Amino acid sequence: MPDLTISRVFDAPRELVFAAWTDPDQLASWLGPHGYTGSAVTLATRPGGAWRACIRSPEGDEHWMHGTYREIAAPERLVFTFIWDTEGDMRAETLVTIDFADLGGKTEMTFVQTGFPTVADRDGHHDGWTSSFGDLTGFIHHRGEEDR
Repeated sequence: MPDLTISRVFDAPRELVFAAWTDPDQLASWLGPHGYTGSAVTLATRPGGAWRACIRSPEGDEHWMHGTYREIAAPERLVFTFIWDTEGDMRAETLVTIDFADLGGKTEMTFVQTGFPTVADRDGHHDGWTSSFGDLTGFIHHRGEEDR
């Protein structure tokens, strides 16, 4: 099965980057490809806890997703399942592992998503996550300026 790995370095402490994934208001601010908005995010950030989110396209189409947290080691690691929750969408459940490495005030985020049934499904997620991480970069930059 094809896997997806994306690494990014953020000019922010890892606690701030980790919080962007584990605080529902922060996650809603950047989740989804560029132009999409997070319209609903609920997180039970504990092992075994559920998460659910909706992203809305610029045309108003809603795309729901959900999963279960497997591991939370703040601020170093986050592991959760991911599956689309849209009616008629039969894509497989995948596993997301995110490691946050401290680079002396900066953070290297290594995002790995496994369990894709096809290369096309993986590539679609690559495009979506890459765009989302662009928005995450802007969100973290803005948050860092607010904290100064």
